[in-house]
Amino acid sequence: MTSNYTIIGAGAIGGTLAVHLHRAGAEVRLIDTDAEHIAAVRERGLRIEHPGGAFTARLPISTPEEAPDELGAVLLAVKAQATDAVAEWIAPRLAPDGWVASMQNGLNEATIARHIGVDRTVAAFVDLFADVVEPGVVRDGGIGDIALGEHAGGSSDRVRALAHDLREWGTPIVSDNVPGFLWSKLGFGAMLVASALADDDMGDLIDRHRAGLHALVREVLEVAVAEGIHLEGFDAFVPYDYLGEASAADAATDGLVAWLARQTKKRSGIWRDIAVRGRRTEVPTQYAPVREAAERRGIPAPLTRWLVSRIEQLETHAIVMDEAHLDELDRMVTA
Repeated sequence: MTSNYTIIGAGAIGGTLAVHLHRAGAEVRLIDTDAEHIAAVRERGLRIEHPGGAFTARLPISTPEEAPDELGAVLLAVKAQATDAVAEWIAPRLAPDGWVASMQNGLNEATIARHIGVDRTVAAFVDLFADVVEPGVVRDGGIGDIALGEHAGGSSDRVRALAHDLREWGTPIVSDNVPGFLWSKLGFGAMLVASALADDDMGDLIDRHRAGLHALVREVLEVAVAEGIHLEGFDAFVPYDYLGEASAADAATDGLVAWLARQTKKRSGIWRDIAVRGRRTEVPTQYAPVREAAERRGIPAPLTRWLVSRIEQLETHAIVMDEAHLDELDRMVTA
């Protein structure tokens, strides 16, 4: 039986998954709003460049206005700040047996579920090091993990089918603890977000600013633990090491920095959004649930607030990229 997917958001994550699903035999339709990207995909196909070479898939792509009236299995891969509006758009078009998987950064499942229901929402953790480098072209670092599960809890036939259909990409983890991966990624991601405050490779910046970045990660993960989350490790990130002794955090960062040094992607997607694409990032939306949970639990979260504020200032050109911002973060935690 052929699987059919509509992928909304044909960028780094959506484009990468679309091509791998297509290569595994699934039928894939793309929906996007970037006119240049759409034109390039229609003319030349969607090209994925990765360490092992490159391949191109000819996939149907449309604007939302041209989209089918009814949608079945939907993989949502838009920026976090667009989730609410896009989920509202999806809801009246979703077939009775349709469902939506959040293949995004952040904690977006609750937002999606408000529009389509918890039982039609699939939770996903996606850690892909990919970028759209020009219209119609995605550069994929060829690394990362994916975990899939039901937002309502547990697993299901549709989750297992999606994992199977992604076999050409790799082997997704089918898990009843996707939130554990998502919260861990918010901790790891905080370091990558902070690295966008300076114009240098993220691994080098993490290595040089351990004091501030370790405290930032710890703050995010402490909120997760207070929320009752069991944190899951992924790739080279070992979350509980950042909640223990300083020596454990240092050893964890030694491994993380060495791992990042072996990757082809040297700058974060947040850095690219600001420095290359000149657009607003998803950082405020991604970290809003952290700040809200911290407030509910009575946990001060000054470093998370500082990080979001600095990124917003960078987006609006109130400040410029400068490693001095990370020096400031170091001073905040060592004063």
